[in-house]
Amino acid sequence: MSKRTDYITWDEYFMGVALLAGKRSKDPSTQVGACIVSEDNKILSMGYNGFPVGCSDDEFPWGKENEKEDPYNSKYFYSTHSELNAILNYRGGSLEGSKLFVTLFPCNECAKAIIQAGIKTLIYMEDKYADTPEVKASKRMLNAAGVRYYQYQSTGRTIEVKV
Repeated sequence: MSKRTDYITWDEYFMGVALLAGKRSKDPSTQVGACIVSEDNKILSMGYNGFPVGCSDDEFPWGKENEKEDPYNSKYFYSTHSELNAILNYRGGSLEGSKLFVTLFPCNECAKAIIQAGIKTLIYMEDKYADTPEVKASKRMLNAAGVRYYQYQSTGRTIEVKV
């Protein structure tokens, strides 16, 4: 008997973990997940977008409506992005040389944290905000810092997880 040949790739596996982490987000409009992986393909940390520990999901706003009338009633002032959560959740030593799998291309603030943490490769699923100043600034900084990034190429394979 020969070994299986239809096993998933490392990119499929880690992007799947990032997608699954994003399912933990309580944000009604955008669920983003991240997974940080060592150079030898060990999961170091995960994160998803949400509020900081101690900030109740029931007391802080999830919407982005009425930002002009009441700017403090917007989730953007309170939520932490998945990439930053994954970096902050890491309890080990250095993240130098690691890879970050994320379901949405990082904003400029997350790019700063990615660079400072020493993450060297970024694999993203979607780049739906590519034309925004935040993502343009992010790419400029990632390029300047030598962080390699590329879009995840889906194989189209369906992987079912039953819980």
